[in-house]
Amino acid sequence: MTRPIRLKDADRACLRQIRQRCPELDRTTEYVRAFAVMMTERQGHRLEHWLTTIEGDDLPALRSLTVGMRRDQDAITNGLTLTYSSGAVEGAVTRAKAVKRAMYGRANLDLLRKRILAKT
Repeated sequence: MTRPIRLKDADRACLRQIRQRCPELDRTTEYVRAFAVMMTERQGHRLEHWLTTIEGDDLPALRSLTVGMRRDQDAITNGLTLTYSSGAVEGAVTRAKAVKRAMYGRANLDLLRKRILAKT
């Protein structure tokens, strides 16, 4: 999602009109932007208030989102707060999956293992 200050004037005007015509979309946009700020500024301490506010609103789609987020709230709070990242591990998994897809049905596990180790 583009930050509002980076939108072109025409896009900003169009978005304003759309949001004025649909109050649900307007509120959803505000919630999404608030979550984006929590992510970029590492403000995990605000998650509880954000979830509670959405649960009190009449937006069924976002309420169902909060149900899922409540199940894993500690992990989400940590992800929004801590500086640790699993990016390197995720990158390695993605590379391994790409090698596996490229060799689909053509090799056994030993060759797949050698190809993955050769790529790293």
